[in-house]
Amino acid sequence: MTTLGKPVTVLLALLATLAAVLAALGATSAPAGAVAADGDAAEELSHPFGSPLGANDWSCRPTVQRPVPVVLVHGTFADSRTPLDRLSLRVRAAGYCVYSVDYGLRGTQRIEDSAATLAAFVDRVLASTGAAKVSIVGHSQGGMMPRYYLKNLGGLGKVDDLVGLAPSNYGTYRAELLAPAGLLGCPACAQQGAGSAFLTALNAPDDSPGDVSYTNVVTRYDAVVVPHTNGWLRPAANVTNLRLQDVCAGNLAEHVLIPANRTAIAIALDALGRPGPARPGGYGPLACLP
Repeated sequence: MTTLGKPVTVLLALLATLAAVLAALGATSAPAGAVAADGDAAEELSHPFGSPLGANDWSCRPTVQRPVPVVLVHGTFADSRTPLDRLSLRVRAAGYCVYSVDYGLRGTQRIEDSAATLAAFVDRVLASTGAAKVSIVGHSQGGMMPRYYLKNLGGLGKVDDLVGLAPSNYGTYRAELLAPAGLLGCPACAQQGAGSAFLTALNAPDDSPGDVSYTNVVTRYDAVVVPHTNGWLRPAANVTNLRLQDVCAGNLAEHVLIPANRTAIAIALDALGRPGPARPGGYGPLACLP
């Protein structure tokens, strides 16, 4: 019998731990008997933990002050709610219509297919709200996958801001490693390995095309996207790359819970509320509030 080598065993343990944490978060935050805001029970079956608090109210209409609705995009092994409640509530409290999409069997399937799901969801949001564009805030794969939609599926004219929270833009070396995950039903894991054919094509020749504003927020304590700076895009006028610890030195956020981190959310709101990407600095001591 062939036995798994140590790197693969470590990887499987990491993936199992991540999945367990995300499942626990969703289980503790899900209200009993949750139904979709528009009454579409069939849609809710696709994400059993329900929508994030404040999200997927299909009666919401953008305002003059907040004309661009916001779509939240979860990461690998997560779902449309986990762990996005705090982010959703903060964005909704800032006056935006907020939506959250489930894709790719908890983000495990081919990224190309997941991007097609996102494309259809964005079209639904635009049709419902009458808005000209959406902004996207995505976690991990959810910060990178929309770039395939932008580049290959007609999204450039439909997106104002793309904010990535610990995005896997240039993949992870942790997953030297991730190829075996494809055998376990996670082709998206292998595609997020640093240097994969998918990422090489996605990032060439321009990794921030069009008039979209790109903001990428990473944390030095990321143990999933390794090195953490692989979440950044190449410098450009429409790109802001930030490390949480450069904004707030004592910030201890890691990969899984960065969408719930107040500093990360403050940067995302800054990006959403101004022309262009987020400010590259100058957030002050308020950014370190718990």
